[in-house]
Amino acid sequence: MVKAAAFSLLLLIFSSISVGTLKLVDGQKTWCVAKPSSDAEALQANINYACSQVDCRVLKKGCPCSSPDNLINYASIAMNLYYQCKGRNKWNCDFKNSGLSPQLILAMGTATTSNGW
Repeated sequence: MVKAAAFSLLLLIFSSISVGTLKLVDGQKTWCVAKPSSDAEALQANINYACSQVDCRVLKKGCPCSSPDNLINYASIAMNLYYQCKGRNKWNCDFKNSGLSPQLILAMGTATTSNGW
């Protein structure tokens, strides 16, 4: 599960960078992902809520964001779509405390988080 979460996070980072959807906040870029410790029920609830508010067609089978095919990936993408569309405020990534909004530092073309991973 941790490997899938890390892969999903990297996929989300690089897809967001390539389409320019990240926002600078105090000189940092932000996005929203599901906490790896979230249970399946919370992840599904997050997908349902986020996709009722924003367009989640990128999650359909065959679209680039539909892989890897797992719940934490889908939840992270849906949550980030909601976060980006609704103003990128801290509360837009809470999802009943099941969302994370790490900061991205870009240095010399290498992406790392503010925690160094």
